[in-house]
Formats: sequence, structure tokens, C-alpha cells
Amino acid sequence: MSCFSFLKVMMVLFNLAIALGGATLLGIGIWVSVDNSSFVGIFGPLSSSVLQFVNVGYLLIAIGVVLFVLGFLGCCGAQKESKCLLIMFFSIVLIIFIVEVAAAVVALVYTSLAETILQTTVTPSLKKDYAKNPDITTVWNTTMIKLKCCGLMNYTDFDDSYYFQTYHEYPPTCCSNDTQATCTAGLASKSNVRGCFSQLLSEIRTHAGVVGGVAAGIAALEIAAMAVAMYLYCHLDEK
Repeated sequence: MSCFSFLKVMMVLFNLAIALGGATLLGIGIWVSVDNSSFVGIFGPLSSSVLQFVNVGYLLIAIGVVLFVLGFLGCCGAQKESKCLLIMFFSIVLIIFIVEVAAAVVALVYTSLAETILQTTVTPSLKKDYAKNPDITTVWNTTMIKLKCCGLMNYTDFDDSYYFQTYHEYPPTCCSNDTQATCTAGLASKSNVRGCFSQLLSEIRTHAGVVGGVAAGIAALEIAAMAVAMYLYCHLDEK
């Protein structure tokens, strides 16, 4: 088997796996959108933390669609030896790679910017829907109990919230030192329970090696896929 034929077969198999993976993520995304409480129950507190900051269901659906289309282009481009499909595949992977690098740089350098964005998007939802929307309440309660945190930044996120206006107190997790008493502003301030955002960052930093390894592996696969696609594209005329 020639090098061209070998890479063509590997390209087909690799992108077939990507397409199947995309279809799987699409299905999971639909499931999370319909029943996110089951998702929290299966995957634990970290998943509930993520659910606070992004709509995981829609995010998985979007990623699933992109991966399925990407796998389809790569698989069909290699199988049919189509230069048009191969260059489309290469361009999409290149764009994704650039976006990932840019996102990583922003996440590392501009953590405060991410904090500001989350405060303007997540905190209003917390104030409005906590104790009113059962799904959001379950997500927050699971996160605050498992990660031992309170609100996004701290207990003041519940000031003027639906929960505070209804019960005239803060959630019990905001007063970890005295869970039997009513959680007032004084007790919450004395307890000094950290916000869930800082706790989530601590969790991520604790597993930084795993996260970095996965990111490096994905980057290596993307570079390899682009290299193979470009090789096939350049050698189609010679075949």
C-alpha cells in the first residue's frame, strides 16, 4: 500500500470516528437540554458548576453539529478524493485551532475579564431564578453543597434576590460555621464562604495537568489532521 493510500484510509477512519463522536455529543446535548437534573446527578458537582456558567445542552449541540460536519467533510473528501472538500476540511480545522489558541490565551491572561462577563450574565440569573426555577435551584444547591461555596462571587450575590426577598435570609451554605441558625448577613460575612467562581477555578487548577494533557492531545490531532488533509490535497493531481 502506498503512502497516499494509507493516509487516505486513515483519514476516512479518523473522520468517521469524529462524525460518530459529533453525533454522540449531539444526542447528549439534546438530553442535557431536556433533563439537566439527570446530567448533574450522574456527573457530579463539577458538571453543576459548569451548568451555571454556560448552557451545556446548547453548547454540546453546537459542538456536536460542528464535529459531525467536520467528520463528514474529511471522510467524504478523502474517500471521493475531492480537493474542494479537503480544503474546506483544512480551513475549518485551522479556524477551530486558531480560536482555541486565542481562547486559551484570553483565559490565562484575562481571568478578570471572564469574571466580569460572568458577573454580568450569571449573577442576574441567580438573583432572579434561584428558589423560583427548580432546575436552576437544583444546579446551584448541588454546586454550593459539594464545593462548599456561596453564590458566584460571595454571599452578596443574593442581595435583593428572589430568595432573599421571599425568605429574608441567605442560603444555609453561605453560613457554614452555624448551619442551625438563620443565615443572616452578619453570619454570612463572618463565615466568609468563598464564591463558586473561585472554587471552580481551584478545581480546574487542581486538575491542570489533566486539562493541559487533553488540550495538548486535541491540538496534536488537529495539526496532524491538517497535515494529512494538505498532503492528500497536494498529491491528488499526482495520483
